[in-house]
Amino acid sequence: MELETRGLSVTLSRKEIVKQASIRVQEKEFVGLLGPNGSGKTTLLKSIYRVLKPSGGVVLLDGREMNTIPYRETAKRMGVVSQFNNLNFDFTVEDMVLMGRTPHKNAFDRDTKEDYRIAEEALRRVEMLDFRERSFLTLSGGEKQRIILARALAQQVEMLILDEPINHLDIKYQIQIMDVVKSLGVGVLAALHDLNLTLMYCTYVYVLKNGQIVAHGPTEEVIDAQLIREIYDVDCSVERHPVSGKLHVTFFSRL
Repeated sequence: MELETRGLSVTLSRKEIVKQASIRVQEKEFVGLLGPNGSGKTTLLKSIYRVLKPSGGVVLLDGREMNTIPYRETAKRMGVVSQFNNLNFDFTVEDMVLMGRTPHKNAFDRDTKEDYRIAEEALRRVEMLDFRERSFLTLSGGEKQRIILARALAQQVEMLILDEPINHLDIKYQIQIMDVVKSLGVGVLAALHDLNLTLMYCTYVYVLKNGQIVAHGPTEEVIDAQLIREIYDVDCSVERHPVSGKLHVTFFSRL
């Protein structure tokens, strides 16, 4: 499965937030979307999964224009883990995860033993199986985020859209969630803030600034001290870690 945007623009309240963004996620590729707060990452992702309507350009799924594909069909193939998970109505954790099975059912179908098995396995993968009977609203932000990922896992999709999926998690669960996502062998487009985790997991990155893509390419070729200084206005070094063998960013204080 391949996801692509061509010249995608998004205007909100007469202000162009995303400007002519063209990105591509090939089958089983893990792509990072980088940029400071306010650069347009979330707006770009929302226009891809059809919460926002683009003002220009097109989103393609396997070469088909996304707006011509029924929502149920895209939900069978593409899952979303967003950064805001507030609800007005309460559900149990298990019920939240079972919602991931909805695209695979007809309107009045009941949950089957197979649905429950898939939901249980999804909860086990994010280490939340013991919470299955808990109220979703009683969970911490990080726990909710793990449940939303479990719901996406239960969809059994070919592509995941992740909007800062690890913001509320401590380092153990940040690595765990990224490991789980990487192990799925599906296409991933993830908006991330942590540059070191980006270097660990992403094979390709796009960098946004003021709504425009200012750099893209293989992760280790794009992320360097000069780019970080230009995009984030911080000083750092980027060197290869002696143990992991991965590039590692070390930030310096200006005080």
